[in-house]
Amino acid sequence: MAIDHVTLEVSAEQLADCVAFWELLDFVRVPLPEEYANRNAWMYHGGTTIHLIVTDEPVIPPVGHAAVVLESYESTSDSLREAGFEPRPQTELWGAPRAYITDPAGHTVEVMAAPPPIAEALGLDS
Repeated sequence: MAIDHVTLEVSAEQLADCVAFWELLDFVRVPLPEEYANRNAWMYHGGTTIHLIVTDEPVIPPVGHAAVVLESYESTSDSLREAGFEPRPQTELWGAPRAYITDPAGHTVEVMAAPPPIAEALGLDS
């Protein structure tokens, strides 16, 4: 079993900017049927999909967030800075840097250089 997607609510005015944000994280936009394309965007990378769903009053969780492991933490962080998104470094866990970034809709996204070694901690094969 695996999580297929996470849904984030955005306003119609924020959709294009949010798509561009996720593209900075190496996600690509999935073509959708025309009846959905103007009010939703699905962003895909490495088996994970982020659904950006347009709503009139988006709810932004105050603490909840999505987290992604970057293939190139430093260069992607540099690209985010160049685009006006300032990563906020967090305590390194298991020796890997991580930071929080706020997307154009106000969602917190955690970017990590490496995932936590959860399978190892549980004694499972990865």
